[in-house]
Amino acid sequence: MRVTLLQQPLSWHEPATNRNQFELILTPLAGMTDVIVLPEMFTTGFSMEVETLAETEDGTTVDWLKHQAAKLDAAITGSIITLSGGRYYNRLLWVEPDATVRHYDKRHLFRMASEHEHFSAGRSAFAFSWRGMRVCPLVCYDLRFPVFSRRRAQLDYELLLYVANWPAARADAWQALLRARAIENQAYVVAVNRTGVDGLGVSYDGGSVILDFLGRPLVQLGDLPLVASAIVSGEALAAFRQRFPAHLDADPFTLNEDE
Repeated sequence: MRVTLLQQPLSWHEPATNRNQFELILTPLAGMTDVIVLPEMFTTGFSMEVETLAETEDGTTVDWLKHQAAKLDAAITGSIITLSGGRYYNRLLWVEPDATVRHYDKRHLFRMASEHEHFSAGRSAFAFSWRGMRVCPLVCYDLRFPVFSRRRAQLDYELLLYVANWPAARADAWQALLRARAIENQAYVVAVNRTGVDGLGVSYDGGSVILDFLGRPLVQLGDLPLVASAIVSGEALAAFRQRFPAHLDADPFTLNEDE
């Protein structure tokens, strides 16, 4: 399966501008990839102004993602500010060419930016199959909580995916934690971060990656706006897990994710 990363700057609080800019980049990818990954809050930047920026579950960006997925014959994913059931969520959307929409609401809200005061937390991580691989999508700060994303009977996957607005000040942690998630879960890790400076003056250095199941980079981007792709192989992963079945010695556990 071919995965494509779109590491780009974001225009602050300008959804239409961001959609238009991404569409220019996406158009040449038609028929060339299986999954396209956009950053966290890709229409607005990482903002707490939920009352003015939130979209509904069937809003403009959802329609735009459906159009892009159909046109490109690829799944496309990224998160946006969403109003659902009277609550605001940092919602990752996964949209497939047949207009199937899946979503994951960010579980771990970044209190250092008061995200927990403006958004409701999601509940459970989940995985699903896409073109022969099991995918588990998560969002940014979730990366710091290994138990939540740990492979287990209730959450088995081959590809762990993160969309992020991860500041440059903590770039070393971003790289170290991504490698750890790949190694400990014996899974591919795909992670997209933004570049540039947001409306609050926070800088972002990109560092988007595609890592294999040993934590080795298949794609490793610097701090420039770039588009990059790599092939991830379910067969290679299965063979490695068979040769080195460390997961069989893992501690069994379940999470009480309803609290």
